[in-house]
Amino acid sequence: MKELLAKFKYKKSLGQNFIFDTKLLDAIVLDAKIDENDVVVEIGTGSGTLTRVLSKTAKKVFSFEVDRDLLPILEESLKGLDNVEIVFKNILKINHQDFFDIICNDFKVVANIPYYITTQLIMYFLESELPVKSLTLMVQEEVARRLIARPNTPDYGAITLALQLEGDAVIKRKISRFSFKPIPKVDSSVVHIMINRNKYKMENKAHLKRLIKAGFQMRRKTFANNINQNFPKVGKEDVTDMLEGLGFDKNIRGEALSIEDYVIISNEMVKKGYL
Repeated sequence: MKELLAKFKYKKSLGQNFIFDTKLLDAIVLDAKIDENDVVVEIGTGSGTLTRVLSKTAKKVFSFEVDRDLLPILEESLKGLDNVEIVFKNILKINHQDFFDIICNDFKVVANIPYYITTQLIMYFLESELPVKSLTLMVQEEVARRLIARPNTPDYGAITLALQLEGDAVIKRKISRFSFKPIPKVDSSVVHIMINRNKYKMENKAHLKRLIKAGFQMRRKTFANNINQNFPKVGKEDVTDMLEGLGFDKNIRGEALSIEDYVIISNEMVKKGYL
């Protein structure tokens, strides 16, 4: 395997940065709370080091990889593991039904993912009806801060609320850039996301998602102005009257509202017919 890796040409275009520290890999599996009953979906098999550690605990590991040049390395690194299945497909190009047909079970996601697909991958699972129980992801430290940000902070945005709508995120550990090969330009964090799709009582989930996007469309504008521009059936005075009736400042900005606030406002708009 060492000989194979010595000859392997890492592809920057695929964000290939592998981890070989077994103690760190063991810690990541603990962060993911994997046990012998779990089916695990790994995104980005890489050299198979995390895959092998996952297989020691999990019932089954489905690992998705796009680079077929890794096949000789994986045949060596995963030799003898009968609970691992490598799927050479780009998960972002698989529709949700086809993905479920492969997995056929509820599952947990564990992934050392390329930085450039982080948001896409998170939204792939959050916006689906797939039976995903949790996501444990190695992401850029900057992205990790965005995922757990609080209102009225620079990192707080639509992705924060999209996540909070479907679950709860916590940073489990920071990972130095020097833990990877090749060494990336930034440090990473392990983020654990527990999925809970029934956190809030929503009159119309699609409306709520649209409201969140509208609230952050122009951060310097008031929430009322953003809503007025994105919901043509409701006038600005209607919005400000509604906000004040709910106990909010009429000049509040979208970045100052919590996910609970967005749920309250969305439910009120739906009741008033402001769709």
